[in-house]
Amino acid sequence: MPTNGFNRALKLQFGLINYESRYLTAEAFGFKVNASGVSMKKKQIWTLEQDEKDGQVVFLRSHLGRYLASDKDGKVTCGTEKPDPDSRFLIVPQSDGRWALQSEPYLRYFGGSADYLSCFAQAIGEQELWAVHLALHPQASLLSVARKRYAHLSASDGEISVDSNIPWGVHSLVTLVYLDGKYSLKTCDSRFLSNDGKLVKHNTNNTSFTLELKSGKLAFKDSDGKYLTPVGPTGTLRSGRCSKPGKDELFDLEESHPQVVFQAANKRFVSVKQGVSISANQDVETDMETFQMEIDKESKKSMFRTNGGSYWTLVTHGEIQSTATEVEVNTMFDIEWRGQRVALRASNGKYVCTKKNGQLSAVSDIVGDDELFLMKLINRPMLILRGENGFVCHHKNSNTLNANRSVYDIFSLIFNDGAYNVKSVNGKFWFVSSNGLVCSDGEKPEDFFLEFLEHGRVAIKSSDGKYLRGDQGGTLMGDGTNVDASSLWEY
Repeated sequence: MPTNGFNRALKLQFGLINYESRYLTAEAFGFKVNASGVSMKKKQIWTLEQDEKDGQVVFLRSHLGRYLASDKDGKVTCGTEKPDPDSRFLIVPQSDGRWALQSEPYLRYFGGSADYLSCFAQAIGEQELWAVHLALHPQASLLSVARKRYAHLSASDGEISVDSNIPWGVHSLVTLVYLDGKYSLKTCDSRFLSNDGKLVKHNTNNTSFTLELKSGKLAFKDSDGKYLTPVGPTGTLRSGRCSKPGKDELFDLEESHPQVVFQAANKRFVSVKQGVSISANQDVETDMETFQMEIDKESKKSMFRTNGGSYWTLVTHGEIQSTATEVEVNTMFDIEWRGQRVALRASNGKYVCTKKNGQLSAVSDIVGDDELFLMKLINRPMLILRGENGFVCHHKNSNTLNANRSVYDIFSLIFNDGAYNVKSVNGKFWFVSSNGLVCSDGEKPEDFFLEFLEHGRVAIKSSDGKYLRGDQGGTLMGDGTNVDASSLWEY
């Protein structure tokens, strides 16, 4: 099994903010571009693509799938469906982390304000500088390009170590916190990485890094102009000596799949500790009882990967083993969401049950106690939700929640016997009011149910069976009767 590239590297998506604090916007009408956006919504998100032959050349693709381009006179358009010579740009990073974008064929710089954008400046001035606001979901796995190892919280050493072969468990989750153009790295226990490698409770100048891109990889530059790098045998993550990023200072962000533990009707945890057979026979949760849930994009069926890299699979006589190294039809399971419990149906059409000896077998036609499992998500203690129109965060002047913001709030997710409670920044709980609004100031926890329905997306059901959705006005509602784009959330 390869040690790196365990999951997909995330495509870099971002907003570009000009000197007037406005976002570069791609309008649907006439494929026009302007710098008028006040926040980062769909029209303000750009995807970075690299030229396969020349890694320094980039293309900027709008949300409409069209490419930013400039002609020899500096006229800017965004209408071509495929990149052409005029769509070739070079990123010229500045010391403050902002970018200048230079037309590769004409060597002129892109800038301006409102409807007056051009790519004709011969030198870089304030108008040609763009701040970069990442648009991807900020929770991910962090892979060191040079070491081919993943970052994880090493609680015993009080540091982030870059020495994991695979990103496993809650300690491998890194949350990027964006504030005033800088990024901080937050661990699963809500501490921030300082440039000296220590973990601290509060976000300060020493925990704020400027994000730089080099050949499609990320580098984190501290306030002294030095870059984060893994140091020493355990790969302690801290600022090194370099004031220019080389391979050692480069990182990939990879998507973080949900990782879960299952408890069977016998109250024991499903495990691979005993070898290849999957059995509910353990009393503690370790890496051996943790499984990565990967959802197939086409069929929406789920695969369960062990920390050894193999998959659950259906073998003869209905037994479930962890012997598959590739995804195929027998490694795919349908999940049935039954409130606080789930049922799993294998590719033979039978439900997975727990036998007397704890062994899992897909031999049942109906769902009884032995076919029900408690499934617990373990690698999202901090919940950040992004819907089709933006992130979920507190409304400024009320107890409701917005679902269309370019900034996010971080909520706590608390497991409660197959359900989840969501705790707000103020220590109060989410609940659904009588008029269907999701409120953030409940005194006592209310149960919500997570249904992992699509690759990278979750639906959230309230205790009265309705789904949480973002309405047209951007408010988070708890009145959805079915699952559609408005009720699926990146998490």
